[in-house]
Amino acid sequence: MATVVELNPTSEKSEFVLGTAVNKTPPRKVLSLCSMRYGIAFIAHFCNFTLIAQNSIISITMVAMVNNTNHLPHLNSSAGLNGDQHEASKHLSIKAPVYNWSPQTQGIIFSSVQYGMMLMQGPGGYLAGKIGTKKVVGIALLGSSLLTLCIPLAASLGLAFLLAARAAQGLTQGTGYGGQFALWQRWAPPNERSRLCTIAMSGMTLGIFTVLLVGGIISEALGWPFVFYIFGGIGVLSCLLWFILVYDDPVSHPWISDPEKEYILSSLNQQFSIEEQPLPIKAMLKSLPLWSMCLCSITHQWLVNTFIIYTPTYISSVFKVNIRDNGFLSSLPFFAAWVFGILGGQLADFLLNKNFRLITVRKIITILGNIPPAALIVALPYVQSSYITTIIFLTLSCALCSLCQAGVYINALDIAPRYASLLMGTSRGFAHSSAVLVPVVAGFFLNQDSEFGWRNFFFVLFAINLLGLIIYLVFGKADIQEWARERKLTRL
Repeated sequence: MATVVELNPTSEKSEFVLGTAVNKTPPRKVLSLCSMRYGIAFIAHFCNFTLIAQNSIISITMVAMVNNTNHLPHLNSSAGLNGDQHEASKHLSIKAPVYNWSPQTQGIIFSSVQYGMMLMQGPGGYLAGKIGTKKVVGIALLGSSLLTLCIPLAASLGLAFLLAARAAQGLTQGTGYGGQFALWQRWAPPNERSRLCTIAMSGMTLGIFTVLLVGGIISEALGWPFVFYIFGGIGVLSCLLWFILVYDDPVSHPWISDPEKEYILSSLNQQFSIEEQPLPIKAMLKSLPLWSMCLCSITHQWLVNTFIIYTPTYISSVFKVNIRDNGFLSSLPFFAAWVFGILGGQLADFLLNKNFRLITVRKIITILGNIPPAALIVALPYVQSSYITTIIFLTLSCALCSLCQAGVYINALDIAPRYASLLMGTSRGFAHSSAVLVPVVAGFFLNQDSEFGWRNFFFVLFAINLLGLIIYLVFGKADIQEWARERKLTRL
């Protein structure tokens, strides 16, 4: 007769963790930025830097890729186009081809990469749990890099080839993003999860900052195809770093110290037995905390993807600046977001050490990452007459937005650490549905009304963001759910 016995981590003196016997004595804390787990976080940081840079290159190069004569009137900016900008446009067109893409066509191009991102993050997390993060993410990073190198050729062959290349790139990038979450099931002690995860995920904002900052300069100096060539080459080289230095867990890492290994394994609050257990799919589908986490991720990503996709376009339409200056101005918000993202993880762990409840910390951080940024975005059309105020609002909004990295986005590690890689990947996959919808909705508003299009689009953004936040505040939890607890099958 088979029975199910729930494992109680506090009632046993020892048990197997990742296949290794660990004494259940209070762990000696090994905290150092030179430790191996922080090294893994910084390598994941660089991996995310590379993937998001390759994903968002087209956000800045689009300014140079389109025929400005046909494109700018849709954004109500042709009236301010001066002689210097015409000369810059001619200069760019000599170095690289330009295309007659309407705002709606550009929206389709922007969103084409997001379908694969949406579909593959959940499976990527599942695969990483089965065959290892090292293989899954490494192969995905290599595939994305090779496809990035092919984007200029695909664009020259036609719109259909470009969309196909971007879609395939999305599949690889989605696998890479989803696959990395399995690392933190095995590498992150509970009291360091916020900072380790935010160090890794903040690589995304640094990647966007970098590609926007240098993308305009490269486009102006060498032509927009070289932005793809340079970041594609960086990605190929980063694969070597990943395959050499990253291991799936502390047990298999050849260079980790014994004290750090013991500390990590002893600190994990969710133990992993050798025996495989079936996924509690029905219980997951009925879980309101899980659904609230997914929905809040979707609505917050609507805000994030608005920044990623439309910051250069908004600055171009309002201030009529050249691509080099556009790249500099567009990058400032993401540098601030990179700093705030890392600080957000430190803030979350600080509050936890001050005995704040875990769910309180997650919700406070999530509120700060939603309401103020969305309100600042709504205010943009009303302050666009002031150059400095607009840039300050954009920068503050984007910076505060990144705080959610230590909030709702890592909530799966709290409610179901055993299935965290699958659930974090799946929730981020759902969230990327917003990246598909944002360009479509924005293209609709900007085509319908060039004067009030931005204002209407920003009001829709605020309403969507507020809805997801309310759902998370009502139903969000941070304790391990019953369906996610460790159970062991025994025979009587």
